[in-house]
Amino acid sequence: MAKYFDVHPDNPQPRSIRQVVDILGEGGLIAYPTDSCYALGCKMGNRDGIERIKDIRHLDDRHHFTLVCRDFAQLGQLVRLSNSVFRLVKAVTPGAYTFILPATKEVPRRLWHPRKQTVGVRIPDHVVAQALLAEVGEPIVSSTLLLPGEEEPMTQGWQIRDELDHFLDAILDSGDCGVEPTTVVDLSGEEPEILRVGAGDPARFE
Repeated sequence: MAKYFDVHPDNPQPRSIRQVVDILGEGGLIAYPTDSCYALGCKMGNRDGIERIKDIRHLDDRHHFTLVCRDFAQLGQLVRLSNSVFRLVKAVTPGAYTFILPATKEVPRRLWHPRKQTVGVRIPDHVVAQALLAEVGEPIVSSTLLLPGEEEPMTQGWQIRDELDHFLDAILDSGDCGVEPTTVVDLSGEEPEILRVGAGDPARFE
């Protein structure tokens, strides 16, 4: 049964954030809010947590997991950025974008795309997500909380509790955070490729 934390969207209670981080540190899988919608998350070294995300979402090995970062310095350790790509990403972060980029050796190989050797990265513009990232001190492996067969991600903490109570270790609820997932842009090739149009304005990459 998941522990449920109801936190203020603008001033999340530090004690609740610390408790969720403790659960992550113990190998837990959580649901948490972002600037686009709710996401599933665990620590990078948590193999079981990653497999649990795959099971909940029915994902295969070609799925691009996203490493959610606190800031650009953290992001820059995980992916290789040319000068032009650096400028593109820097201009729109934090924000509701996920970027597909070549992974560095700091990223566990099991998170790499098996053929392209890439990984997704993003920096959310969300107070609660940022508080969580600041306390955990490292990126969180994440995936949009979109259940198999559904067209829209889950957007309410109570709904997540009703549906996934026995599959998660913690639910961090700060209220509605929108229904659109991030805009996904593949920057691993010669030209930007928009893989999904979502909450972030794709015009800059067209």
